[in-house]
Amino acid sequence: MFTLKKYQEEALEALKTFLAQARLIGPGEAFARYVADNRTDRRPQRYSPIKGLEDVPYVCLRVPTGGGKTFLAAQSVGIAASNSMDRDYPLVLWLAPTTTIRKQTADALKNPSHPCRQALNAAFGLDRVAVFDIADVNNIRPKDLTDKVCIVVATYQTLRISDANKEKRKVYGHNENFEAHFKAFPNTAPGLDRDPKSGQVLYSFVNLMHQMGPLVIADEAHKAISDLSEEMLRRINPACILEFTATPVESNILFRAYASQLKAEEMVKLPFALSVHTDWAQAIARAIEDLKGLQKIAADDPEYIRPIMLIQAQPKNQEQTAEVIKRHLIDNEGIPESEIAIVTGEQRELDDINLFNKTQTINYIITVEALKEGWDCSFAYILCSLKNTKSEIDVEQLLGRVMRMPYAKRRQDESLNKAYAHVLSQAFQNAETDMYDHLTHMGFSEEEAAAFIEVRPVLPGVNPYDTPLWREVPTLTLPLVKEPCLDDLPDDIRKGVSLKRQPDGSFMLRTEVAMPREVEERLIAANPKMETQIRRSVAMHRANIRHRQERTPSPSEQRKPFAIPLMLFDCLGDMEEPTPRAILYAAGWSPRNVDARLRPDEFRYDDSARTFLFDLEGEQMKYHEVNRQEQYSLLAGSTDWDALRLSRWLDEHCRQEDILQPDMMDFCRRCVESLLSRGDFDITTLTRAKYALATALKGKLGKLRLEALKAGHRTLLFDVKAKVEVSLDYAHKFPVHSYAENAPAYTGHYAFQKHYYPVVRDLKSIGEEHDCAKVIDRHPEVLWWVRNVDRKPGSFSLPISNGHNFYPDFVAKLKDGRILIVEYKGKPFLNEDTREKENMGQLWEEKSQGKGLFLLATWMDAEGRHTQRQIDEKIRLEK
Repeated sequence: MFTLKKYQEEALEALKTFLAQARLIGPGEAFARYVADNRTDRRPQRYSPIKGLEDVPYVCLRVPTGGGKTFLAAQSVGIAASNSMDRDYPLVLWLAPTTTIRKQTADALKNPSHPCRQALNAAFGLDRVAVFDIADVNNIRPKDLTDKVCIVVATYQTLRISDANKEKRKVYGHNENFEAHFKAFPNTAPGLDRDPKSGQVLYSFVNLMHQMGPLVIADEAHKAISDLSEEMLRRINPACILEFTATPVESNILFRAYASQLKAEEMVKLPFALSVHTDWAQAIARAIEDLKGLQKIAADDPEYIRPIMLIQAQPKNQEQTAEVIKRHLIDNEGIPESEIAIVTGEQRELDDINLFNKTQTINYIITVEALKEGWDCSFAYILCSLKNTKSEIDVEQLLGRVMRMPYAKRRQDESLNKAYAHVLSQAFQNAETDMYDHLTHMGFSEEEAAAFIEVRPVLPGVNPYDTPLWREVPTLTLPLVKEPCLDDLPDDIRKGVSLKRQPDGSFMLRTEVAMPREVEERLIAANPKMETQIRRSVAMHRANIRHRQERTPSPSEQRKPFAIPLMLFDCLGDMEEPTPRAILYAAGWSPRNVDARLRPDEFRYDDSARTFLFDLEGEQMKYHEVNRQEQYSLLAGSTDWDALRLSRWLDEHCRQEDILQPDMMDFCRRCVESLLSRGDFDITTLTRAKYALATALKGKLGKLRLEALKAGHRTLLFDVKAKVEVSLDYAHKFPVHSYAENAPAYTGHYAFQKHYYPVVRDLKSIGEEHDCAKVIDRHPEVLWWVRNVDRKPGSFSLPISNGHNFYPDFVAKLKDGRILIVEYKGKPFLNEDTREKENMGQLWEEKSQGKGLFLLATWMDAEGRHTQRQIDEKIRLEK
């Protein structure tokens, strides 16, 4: 089974949380709550429903090219079925942007060995998945819709059609093959297409969708945005809409993964080494030099890698066509014809060829745009584009083709961890800007797009692997329509930034230093229509400054280890990390030992409103019954349910990794029996309410677990008899590369000298935390330190009793080998939660046997000591 990456787990967890809440409080409120606590974009995140489908959950997961969007989509089907649609086997309409991708998607979902199909099988069962291409929908049987998850793969164009000509589409027309389906429907739902003469409901594919209420999966969702697409969605009446895209869209972005996360997971090659040429023959020659250099390096890699070059030729009516390029490679560069393949609309020389086969000799692939869809070979390392780079979506598609990392594993030689692009441009600045625009369109953040462009000089006779980065760092000039308000910003933030009114009433901003984010946001606030231009210019200027700075390599770049001793506790004779699972296991907690009864205030049914009500997370939640149209798939065959079958179903849907199945089954059985004995419910009503009941049970279990977890923390960690130790034998190690790269880079004027990484992340340019960081950086006893970014892979954390971890703000290594942990809190934020963090930090310090120090630092403590004195005395007095 394909293993989920960390960012994929986070995306699916976000989806699960949102859908579960949307079912109870509505999608708009659920979206607002989720993004308030889990922002993944600095732009405002507001929920925009589709008109006429306001109660339908509608969100987008944005993942950069190479991040496995199709696999995430397959994983999401089971999540939507159980957390939103309340169906064991939902109907899924999977929309693809093109016929090519439609066929590839259908083939992947049908293939038992493909990760996407394996994800579906894991969620629904080996014999409970049926996949249909839109051309084969006549093969769907009524029994398929009740006994299997049915996935219909279609293109947007298949359904995107107006009233005036919808009869041209078979999916809208009467189809006698669907008659058996419609016999089971009441056929009374509003919005169904009817025969204009008889008024009878048409037995059409669209009407079948409308009555079933499908899950809609929208792949490459940016291609579906139009009024006509919204009308299409209203016609098919979805129960849930999930979009997946890499491209910026005006949609409900619930979760956004960043390119740096893919890099950290070793999914993609980054940065792009960009070489700009004015002559196409020179571009090819230098690209070949790159390829030969990579081939020599790859020969020493433990795994077989054969670097491949993609050459984007010009169309037939231009000069550098595919045939011209091929002849140039053979006649002028001495490349054997056996190493060249042309892939265009007419020539398909890669069909049925496995490029991963060690006997293959193909090293050069010439295309125009044929590789832009559905082609994947992670041996592709170099793109040589002979088309004008400006506004070319084809370039973005081909850049995506050279991003994938072989075997999704970082290589030993850094040259094999990069992708390479050779492009034509008459102006260097235009080429770099165009590349930036391409990357942001592929899902990169502004900062990533700027940082992951590694510009190389094109100098005759110079080995490209021996040349440093080449970046001009001119003064940044930004023309602005309106004057931003900067007067109230501190002097050290405005330093180096000047504004001058122009004769036409506009303003010109100039700066030679990296612009602080506070200034950037003021510029955008005053000139919102210029946001894209401002962010691009500022991001590229910052990146140019960082790349040109002459500095000593950071400790991480020198691969110096940074290890933090971990806390362990006695878990029934073994020393383990105090994870919630380990604490509950050591405390002997089990659902078998708790009261499984749901009281009337915890779960009841309002017959008049046909609503189930129950308490969840301190709120009275409402859960409405599904409508009659959905009963067809939801309750088919449910008349033979009894208490045991319902208990088994609940056991399956409430199951958790750290609870033994017999214990969960016992808990579910006792719950069902208690509800039936109350007399408020019969088995038919409980069966109808099974998804609401599962939600209520998971909520009750969550409360019981939290109570047990808090008690376990007190007993197993803080009791006088508790056995706790902190040891470097079990250490957390900060990664030497790709740490928190999707967090904003520090842009202040103070130059930190001792940070473990070359770039400080998630630190404001001013403020008390910033001042605390400066104190640490300047302290003579500090060897190096790191800004410990909250909830990022590789960050250090300590457990707290609510089941979560807390991430101290700063971790420093002292010159004497000790570790200093600093959690900074301003006075207004000192509360019980902070006190618990302080207690856990002090326990870590106490058990470290002098190897660790923990400080809850404030601006000024109760003894009148400022931050600097608090840190200084902590280090010196504990020596």
